[in-house]
Amino acid sequence: MTDYDFLIIGGGMVADAAARGIREVDEHGSIGILSMDVDGPYARPALSKKLWTDPDFSWDEKVDLHTAEATGAALKLETTVTRIDRTARTVTTAGGDQVGYGKLLLATGGTPTTLPIDAPGRVVAFRSAADYRQVRAFADRHASVAVVGGSYIGTELAAALVQNGARVTLIHPDDVLGGSMFPPDLAEAFERRYRDAGVQLVGGRKVSGGSATEDGVSLTLDDDSSITVDAVVAGLGITPNTALAEDAGLEVDDGVVVSSTLATSDPLVFAAGDIASYPDLLLGRRRVEHVDNAQQQGRQAGRNLAGAEEPYTHTPYYYSNVFDMSYEAVGRVQSSLRTVEDWTTPQEQGVVYFLDHDVVCGVLLWNASDQRDAARQVLAEATALLPEMLPGRIRAS
Repeated sequence: MTDYDFLIIGGGMVADAAARGIREVDEHGSIGILSMDVDGPYARPALSKKLWTDPDFSWDEKVDLHTAEATGAALKLETTVTRIDRTARTVTTAGGDQVGYGKLLLATGGTPTTLPIDAPGRVVAFRSAADYRQVRAFADRHASVAVVGGSYIGTELAAALVQNGARVTLIHPDDVLGGSMFPPDLAEAFERRYRDAGVQLVGGRKVSGGSATEDGVSLTLDDDSSITVDAVVAGLGITPNTALAEDAGLEVDDGVVVSSTLATSDPLVFAAGDIASYPDLLLGRRRVEHVDNAQQQGRQAGRNLAGAEEPYTHTPYYYSNVFDMSYEAVGRVQSSLRTVEDWTTPQEQGVVYFLDHDVVCGVLLWNASDQRDAARQVLAEATALLPEMLPGRIRAS
């Protein structure tokens, strides 16, 4: 049995940040990383962004995080952990190996939502670098591709594919693309940009089923209409992988429940990233599935594994880049909330505040760079800010 001072289950960006965080505090402790992936830790946002739009954005220099080389961690790929024994301080893999730990970090991420379609090789639930390579091959053949899902990943993939020669149909549940997130005028401008780029939009619909054809996939929608394409890519979100923690007797409630130091109900076991339900200083207990949280929370978890005992005080943001549009958001961004809009140029550059009972709970920065700290400050002062005090408070630039 191999023993590590610090063992990390999961091989994504949280694992990379945690290993580096450990090294900030402990230069010599042994680190083990057990990953289900076929690739070592990499910059996941590039899979739906820069790898599609920047020909100079190389895998080796920009995407591969080179975690093992940078930290000395022992990285074992294609390894599934099936059990945690907290009494013995060991984990068991699907291959029957046992690995011991001094302290353990759960960074198991999430499993992408799949579609009810049996068409091997032609339907991809997008999540990993392997998925990117498969989808990229469709674009390189100028295939017809249906993207299912109109939120963060779905909209990025539709934009990426159409800019790389694919014929794209985007199927989404909103009447107007982005309608569940953005104010009506902004959603209409967002949708128009996709139409102008040549994306065929099928709004207000969900995929109810489908089947393989001789050379493609036939999708059935919830109104009984059908669409036939060469391939299908689903960007429908994830389910957090919390079963391992739950089976180990750790507290789970919409994620693995952690303290301000990211410790679970077992002080020797920590959790971070997509699976962690943590107490945010500004927004209360929440679980965040975006890269900023993975990096910052992973680093803090690593430092605390190594004995730093510091609270995680960062309120993360998320961002998206599609075509010539860029947006960042902190907190809750939902069109069902009341909004206060403050545009420098209508629907091109500005700030949208989202209010719950007249208290700001989210800030959307539209083509407005370097204002995330200002958005966090608004959230920190939210209870003291009346709606009429919001315009002009953050200057888009």
